[in-house]
Amino acid sequence: MKVWILRHGEAKPQARTDAERELTANGREEVLRIAAHLMGQPVQRIIASPYVRARQTAELVRQALGFAEAIVTVPWLTPESNPHKVLELLDAYSEENVLLVSHQPLVGSLIGLAVQGSVQQAQPMHTASLAQLEADLPLAGAMELVDVWHAE
Repeated sequence: MKVWILRHGEAKPQARTDAERELTANGREEVLRIAAHLMGQPVQRIIASPYVRARQTAELVRQALGFAEAIVTVPWLTPESNPHKVLELLDAYSEENVLLVSHQPLVGSLIGLAVQGSVQQAQPMHTASLAQLEADLPLAGAMELVDVWHAE
């Protein structure tokens, strides 16, 4: 199983609620630059947070890749979601190669948990940072961090 974890692009600082914050023009450009690292990769499913900026990020990547499938929006990829629960739920996709689009602090903690077995060893993830992990199953401490790319 391959898992790519993408933090959304730069978002506007304010909106009526945090969930409604949209990507900035710079954020859209960041996402398109980082999407180049996914070209030719065997992504089979894109799963995104319900927050606007994450859905916009996922849609930009979907379009850049020419990915035909619809984006799956799930409530368990929000900023304060539990990384342990995310790994548990990710097990349902263990036969697929998936792209997760979410937020800090979740993405950094999730990578730390998957690779190091601890949320205390979070991976630094800037806006539009992309990490690639691999493993037979999505288990704490059992995944390999293949690479991390940061938007320039």
